[in-house]
Amino acid sequence: MRYAVRALLKAPGFTGSAIVLLALGIGANTAIFTVVNAVLLRPLPFPDPDRLVRVWHVPPEKSFPGVKTFPVSPANFLDWRAESRTFESMSAYSTRHANLTGGDRPDSVTATYADSNFFNVVGVKPALGRTYTPDEDRSGAGHVAVLSHRIWKMRFGSAESILGKTITLDGNQNTIIGVMPASFGLRTWGATDADLWIPAAWDAKMRAERKNHNWAVVGRLRPGVNVNRALAEMATISRRLEMRYPEADQGWGATVIPLREQLVQDLRPALLLLLGAVVFVLLIACANVANLVLARTLARRKELAIRLALGASRARTLRHVLSETLVLSFAGGIAGLGIAHFGVKLILACLANQLPPGTEAGMDATVLGFTLAVSMVTGLLAGLWPSWKTTRADLNDSLKLGAGRGESESSRQFTRSALVVAEVALSLVLLIGASLTIRSLWNLYGVSAGFAAKNVLTMSVAIPKAAYPGSSSEISFYRSVLAKVRAVPAVENAAIIDSLPLTGGGSIQPFTLEGHAAVVFAEQPEVAVRRIGAQYVDAMRIPLLRGRTFNDADVERGNPVVLISESMANGFWKGEDPIGKRVTLSFVPGVAREVVGVVGDVKDNGLDVLAPAPTLYEPHAQTGGGHMSLVVRTKVPPGSLTRAIADAVHSVDRDLPLTDVKTMEDVIAESVSQQRFTMLLLGAFAGLALILAAIGIYSVLAYTVRKRLREISIRMAVGAKMGDVIRLVVLEAIKPASIGVIVGLAVANAMSKVIANHVYGVEPTDPATFAAVSFLLIFVAIAASIIPAWRATRVDPIQALREN
Repeated sequence: MRYAVRALLKAPGFTGSAIVLLALGIGANTAIFTVVNAVLLRPLPFPDPDRLVRVWHVPPEKSFPGVKTFPVSPANFLDWRAESRTFESMSAYSTRHANLTGGDRPDSVTATYADSNFFNVVGVKPALGRTYTPDEDRSGAGHVAVLSHRIWKMRFGSAESILGKTITLDGNQNTIIGVMPASFGLRTWGATDADLWIPAAWDAKMRAERKNHNWAVVGRLRPGVNVNRALAEMATISRRLEMRYPEADQGWGATVIPLREQLVQDLRPALLLLLGAVVFVLLIACANVANLVLARTLARRKELAIRLALGASRARTLRHVLSETLVLSFAGGIAGLGIAHFGVKLILACLANQLPPGTEAGMDATVLGFTLAVSMVTGLLAGLWPSWKTTRADLNDSLKLGAGRGESESSRQFTRSALVVAEVALSLVLLIGASLTIRSLWNLYGVSAGFAAKNVLTMSVAIPKAAYPGSSSEISFYRSVLAKVRAVPAVENAAIIDSLPLTGGGSIQPFTLEGHAAVVFAEQPEVAVRRIGAQYVDAMRIPLLRGRTFNDADVERGNPVVLISESMANGFWKGEDPIGKRVTLSFVPGVAREVVGVVGDVKDNGLDVLAPAPTLYEPHAQTGGGHMSLVVRTKVPPGSLTRAIADAVHSVDRDLPLTDVKTMEDVIAESVSQQRFTMLLLGAFAGLALILAAIGIYSVLAYTVRKRLREISIRMAVGAKMGDVIRLVVLEAIKPASIGVIVGLAVANAMSKVIANHVYGVEPTDPATFAAVSFLLIFVAIAASIIPAWRATRVDPIQALREN
């Protein structure tokens, strides 16, 4: 190893080139692995985290096509908990926004309403005080709260005297009884990332509710019980509940998903795709370094032959060559750590809207171990083939080398060309993947969301039930707010909705149609339900296709009315005019609502969702609702009116916090952030691969031209023109590049399923993309051959013949 270091220091050009190539490949791999380790591999901060699972309802396929998991109703949860034997404990919870008032300013906080088993299930004790008891988790019991470490520190200055004090939450007085430790706030799981925890306190009516599914469930398996056993038991319990309560539970099943798998399921495919991409980059870097090492060992083959002649074994000679590549790879690994440090920051910035806030991805022992292992494997890959090829050369031929006689380059030229083929093939696969994601993102930005997003400002407003009891007070509040906001100069219109488009929120409810055959609750069709203000359709510029929108006559005690989307009209009133027909939402039985208008479809669940969900719009003026989003269409850039609009809201109630202030264009950008992240990083890796492939082609051609100077000189001496020489060298580049393109196309076609879930509006085997990328790589090969070809034509034939 010491000899290898000395030898490499004497060849700074070769050493520097190899280290840079390896650093790029190892650094990219380390950066991606660091994020993968932080998100997918790092253990959860709970005791025995592998025993923690999420338990879900599985809805009937007929009513919820394609939906695999669904929240749970309280009564079904209580039956699950009572009848299961594979679970040590089980808890139901719901996370929602609440208003914390009484201090210098109002705050919108996240509160997890959970039963008293919640803290036992996760297995974490409070850092201060205690958690609430079953007696405190009863309807009508005293209001208590457990604070998160974050809000205890930020709002209450980490004062231990906070225990026993009261806070005002949604107008109710809650006594603080405990503070959870800082490690409890797992940012990927909203149930633990809340600001405080409140008893669920179900009353008798809620405990008997089977039709309203609004609660999440977490369970802890008994020691030695695996997920498959729990799945089998939950299937048995679900069948029993179907038999007991066919009206509500017919067709409803249950599933069990490990908590870690649940938390990372959205990010896992993109991260694993990128991890595969950087492995391709590393292999290309290895091929480049292997070409450099091959050229270096060929230049030293007479020295190596002498060592063999003096008694050195082939294994010892092999170790002698490999030691140099290992030194290079470890040096490249150290340099790669520096590249990875900045790469991780870039990735976290790109993933800002996908990763939970505060995600820490640093160089821990696992990452360092990964870098060490990658460096060692890279050194072996880069050096094993060249050293093996050199040490297997004929000893007599190697000792006779001199003045160029007896030298045959065909085998070695084949080796170098094979490495170029591999580089081009790997680069083509990455470039095709990047091109498809770029086209996919372009297609997404071209998709109509169903509304005009420009010059629309949004913000969330939540009013406490204690201060605004009943729907009448809620309706009155928002009527006053909208009047104040519309009076702001440069505001064109303003309205409210309970869940903004593209955010995937809102409720899904079963319904029945007047004049259609009655079916049991479990088999009723479902529709997305949105609650909107009277001028929402106009403010968002959603097209009105038929009938009318809501107006001032649609009041709380007026004729119940609804708007429906085009997809709902086409799905349930084929060939009929839905205007005047009546719909009854099963959660509000006995209230038949008249359809007064049909509006265009809106992308509620994402731009990449092909089939828009059938949607029904209720007027807020008839139903009320405390937590709403304000949408304001402006005549000027919307950000400039944020302060004025906030002041207008606070002129009605100064204690209300305003959250999620953003433009509608920001909402759209966030909805495609994961696709944009995949495109950016895959594009960056593909660009790096293209540069490395060009370097590989150039280095092989430069070496080939040097070895063929005598032949080229003879050709020029007997009358070959400059164009003839350039054509000769360019053809040398095109041959392996063309083979690499063919191999790459076959590999890309075979791997098309891998990227199929990451593209939209374009086939993963799109012929135009495959052809464009193929021509690009051929062009790069030609461009990389220009400099060696030009140098070959500048050689004086007489001088070259004398030297050879």
